[in-house]
Amino acid sequence: MPRGTHDALPDERNETVLVYVNGDLIPRAQAAVSVLDSGFLIGDGIWEGLRLHEGGFAHLAEHLARLEQGARATALDLGMTREEITAALYRTVQANGMHSDVHVRLMFTRGVKKTPSQDPRLTIGGPTVVIIAEHKRANPEHQSRGITLFTSTVRRPPPDTLDQRLNCHSKLHEVIALQQALAAGADEALMLDTRGFVATCNATNFFIVRGGAVWTSSGRHCLPGITRGEVLRICREEGIPAWEGDFSLTDVYDAEEAFVTGTFGGLTPVREIDGRKIGEGDWPMTHHLSARYRAEMAASARAAAAAKEAG
Repeated sequence: MPRGTHDALPDERNETVLVYVNGDLIPRAQAAVSVLDSGFLIGDGIWEGLRLHEGGFAHLAEHLARLEQGARATALDLGMTREEITAALYRTVQANGMHSDVHVRLMFTRGVKKTPSQDPRLTIGGPTVVIIAEHKRANPEHQSRGITLFTSTVRRPPPDTLDQRLNCHSKLHEVIALQQALAAGADEALMLDTRGFVATCNATNFFIVRGGAVWTSSGRHCLPGITRGEVLRICREEGIPAWEGDFSLTDVYDAEEAFVTGTFGGLTPVREIDGRKIGEGDWPMTHHLSARYRAEMAASARAAAAAKEAG
């Protein structure tokens, strides 16, 4: 059983879900894309992970805005309006009888190539669009026990190499970092930037708490996570000092708390990094921010569900 922020409780219903592929809903076992698809050949694509809660997609506007930004940055024609994407998302979850505790992966690639190549001019037709919806509840054990991290030797590249603010299909450096962490007995990888400052984790954003203040990286070498942004907004609203900037492992090892954020797991406490215990293990700030985030997420989802019903 995998451990970490993407560890989900087993759910047999996922074996028979319908997957959206270019407008068709196909049983999971038969769902497929071409071996000449740009995403399969060269990792040329962008994606979003969303949560369905009580019939609505939480922070849907923010996710779609990030998707559109990624499409513009990579010159990838989505071939669908925001309204059409929204309709496809709801069509997929409704076809699967889903209402809550659902995680959705929305993916766009540049489409099928006429021959294996990087050249976007060799793409035939429009983009490939896939939506995979699954019944997924995060394993509550990680909220009570916390997770462990290991600092990988693999660095997050700078914007002039591969801008880490893009939620793209090219994730090999994160996979290698995670492999190092797993080999070291940790749950996930902590990653530094090319200057040695803390950047992010392999699949989540990273925070520490020092002196009652919440710290996270500058954001130049990490995905602008929707949950990350919500945590910073909540801190501002509550008057909790929140700082985005450069800090090192020296600051991390001396932190009072550490936690990671992501759409699937929300806020997850970190109990140990590189074999060192972080704080006292009670995580008061993490739990406080987590409760507030869950309330905000639920409110966002309810608003989205109401908007869908209205129109």
